[in-house]
Amino acid sequence: MTWTPHATVAVVVEDAHGRFLMVEEHSSGKVVFNQPAGHVEEDEAILDAVRREALEETGWDIEPEHFLGLYTYKAPANGVTYYRFCFIGRARKQVTHELDTGIIAAHWLSLEDIRQLGDKLRSPLVIKSIEDYRKGRCFPLDVIADSQT
Repeated sequence: MTWTPHATVAVVVEDAHGRFLMVEEHSSGKVVFNQPAGHVEEDEAILDAVRREALEETGWDIEPEHFLGLYTYKAPANGVTYYRFCFIGRARKQVTHELDTGIIAAHWLSLEDIRQLGDKLRSPLVIKSIEDYRKGRCFPLDVIADSQT
């Protein structure tokens, strides 16, 4: 068996009211909440993947502004290791209400609301990335050396 890691992107987006953009979705037969996130497609620049996933899952035009960090997670449900490139972004405008297959809705939730979701969070990385963001962790986007840009 060949080990294949999965490269994903996610974006933490906070509005002027201190609420975070979250996605309610179906995953492995459950309803879970996550930041806008998804897999990087073949030949896709990482920042383009952030913009695309946010738009597909929330209908919002998101502009990545900082790199938050690289998070590793081995999902207990399937044993897959995910490398999650997490960004901090700004919501520019909602451009559609049409959402990707499997997405129930996009929500703006307070941190307290998110914490109360408990085991409905897709992974522990949801809270970890928000906490890192709130601690002021951020790096310039040019730490990502993407041959596509």
